[in-house]
Amino acid sequence: MATCYDYTFARLLAKGPIDGILVGDSAAMVMHGHETTLTATIEMMRMHVAAVARGAGDKLVVADLPFLSYRKGLPAAMDAAHVLMAAGAHAVKLEGVAGHEDVITQLVGSGVPVMGHLGLQPQSVQAYGGFKPQGRDAVGAAAIAHQAAALEELGAFAVVLECIPAALAEEITGSIGIPTVGIGAGVGCDGQILVLQDLLGMNSSFQPRFARRFCDGEMAILEALAGYDRAVKSAAFPCAEESYS
Repeated sequence: MATCYDYTFARLLAKGPIDGILVGDSAAMVMHGHETTLTATIEMMRMHVAAVARGAGDKLVVADLPFLSYRKGLPAAMDAAHVLMAAGAHAVKLEGVAGHEDVITQLVGSGVPVMGHLGLQPQSVQAYGGFKPQGRDAVGAAAIAHQAAALEELGAFAVVLECIPAALAEEITGSIGIPTVGIGAGVGCDGQILVLQDLLGMNSSFQPRFARRFCDGEMAILEALAGYDRAVKSAAFPCAEESYS
């Protein structure tokens, strides 16, 4: 899987072999320049989901339920999921388990596929004191494993495991009957997900340990812009073939 937030990149992902797209609340950071995902709103997510859905073809589109949208009571949570599904999502993703078990049950029972998210939960970054790996001690590891089992029991169809030890992720993957999708969780998960802009190397100043750059997109774009600038200033663009008579 890869994240995606817009129509143009969704069209490219639709042409490739990647299995699914996550319209993540990381849009608040990647597309809007915020420091955390906490500023994402349902309206922001609706806009990005609708744009991605128009370009994603037959790819699976999963949408993040943003911060606190599923912690304001069951009616509010159902309304939030309704907005994202109506915008074109095929499933929703939410972080954690404790305190919103009823939401997961109600969503699944209402025909809304639910993906879980455990380990580093970006919406809890303030509680963690920053973006820090989770599950490194026995107590933390046991808690994550317990939550993964709970998600399966509640009817989730998959779970993202973010920034946890590779051995723990592999253990969880082998102990539950739903797929795990890793990000910073080692190779033992059933699948992987990366932020599209990270794997394309679009921001050289942001290189988390787990995000391999599969191309140098930033340099490619800067070189293209420089080439355009040179062509305009030397009067080489537009040429006769690019002009109307």
